[in-house]
Amino acid sequence: MTDTSERQGAGAERRGRARRTSREGQGASHQAPFRQPRRPFKPVEIVGAEAIEAIHEAALTILEEIGMDFLDADARQLAKSAGAQVEVGTNRVRFDRGLIQEKIKTAPAEFTLHARNPAHDLSFGGDNVIFAQVASAPNCSDMDKGRRPGSHEDFRNLVKLAQSFNIIHMTGGYPVEPVDLHASIRHLDCLGDLAKLTDKAFHCYSLGRQRNRDALEIARLARGISAEQLDKEPSLISVINSSSPLRLDSPMLQGIMEMSARGQVIIMTPFTLAGAMAPVTVAGALAQQNAEALCGIAFTQIVKPGAPVVYGGFTSNVDMKSGAPAFGTPEYMKSAMIGGQLARRYRLPYRTSNTCAANTVDAQAAYESVFSLWGAVMGGGNFILHSAGWMEGGLTASFEKTIVDVDLLQMIANFLEPLEVSQETLALDAMREVGPGGHYFGAAHTQARFKTAFYAPLISDWRNFESWREAGSPTAMEKANRLWKETLARYERPAMDQAAEAALDEFVARRKSEGGVKTDF
Repeated sequence: MTDTSERQGAGAERRGRARRTSREGQGASHQAPFRQPRRPFKPVEIVGAEAIEAIHEAALTILEEIGMDFLDADARQLAKSAGAQVEVGTNRVRFDRGLIQEKIKTAPAEFTLHARNPAHDLSFGGDNVIFAQVASAPNCSDMDKGRRPGSHEDFRNLVKLAQSFNIIHMTGGYPVEPVDLHASIRHLDCLGDLAKLTDKAFHCYSLGRQRNRDALEIARLARGISAEQLDKEPSLISVINSSSPLRLDSPMLQGIMEMSARGQVIIMTPFTLAGAMAPVTVAGALAQQNAEALCGIAFTQIVKPGAPVVYGGFTSNVDMKSGAPAFGTPEYMKSAMIGGQLARRYRLPYRTSNTCAANTVDAQAAYESVFSLWGAVMGGGNFILHSAGWMEGGLTASFEKTIVDVDLLQMIANFLEPLEVSQETLALDAMREVGPGGHYFGAAHTQARFKTAFYAPLISDWRNFESWREAGSPTAMEKANRLWKETLARYERPAMDQAAEAALDEFVARRKSEGGVKTDF
């Protein structure tokens, strides 16, 4: 063996020892304390101010000339009373550009969302980042049971994972739809679970006035506060999706009216897929997204000036061969970044998403999610929905993908930590100690820091090939499967005030005995 190969072999052995040592005590349970990441640098702006103004002016022209269909008579009347033009005998509402610009000015640039545990309160806007769990998937999947329609048990287990990982700052809705619960009472069971199985902030769906009202009462009871305090402290969010192109249906409009009137958070998010529900060009799709978003945002301020609202962007493209939605694409990244520029133009918090179109937890799932997250974070996203668990363009919530995404989110949070440059971190004393040709494994500077020097991944396997093979050649999917099971086994329900829990249980039981909300099935 030559001197060079001996040094390389010794170096590899030292690196292997250092990696094994750095992972001691840092298994699946090792994570940073709950905290919101903050973006320490300016978001990326991929188009100039002129392009942003062109999209802005195009959106105002759309609202003036074409308008939006409001499929709710009360909402049309409210818009008309504020100065909008309602076309007689139709659902069409047109907004003067001056009216839109006047109304959106009253929306707050920043606000706090209150959780039942104040340690989990969240700051919206500015350079704050929030990661919310996957929401609204009709199916779920794992390696053991495969892909299946969501159940109440699956719902509860995914909610427990959201509580267990500090990097998931809140739930974003029902992580999976529990189809074994009847739709008339499903919201009562699910919102009750969200309030008790987690102490983080949560979301309600806008599916008619009564469901919103039930959700508002559950949020109030969970926090143990008065109705007056709830109205002053945003404690619940609802995502409003326009029915692109250029429509807001009755449940969405009722959701805005119920939530905004009580000072709760609306996240106004058009779902614009270029080539399907929006023009095939990214610029055209963004102009339509902007029109729909501004319309919904202005309507929240018509309901109640100063009501908290978030500018949502969810523009991607379709596969022009099949018509299927595509995510994590270059077009999606561009849309996410420009959406952030538009939100900042209006001084509003920005919602975007972590998405992929993959059908299993594979390389496609990973790289599409990385592209999505990069566009979201670098584009200035404040509220990143579907951060953990999204698969198949949103049709499935995956237990294994949840763990992979948690690892990605923790890496993003670590990346966002400002780099410390000081006499200590410049390490001149360590260089003097080691000198030319030495190594730093035994240096005092290294020994004092090696346990926390670098991010310790949940999934990545840094062992050499022989050690990995001797351990059974575990794949990322297998490791993720083991980790979510271990996490659920360790789950402990967060403490809750007994009086608040009793009042919450009584309300849910009473509303269920009344039949919940009437449905057609």
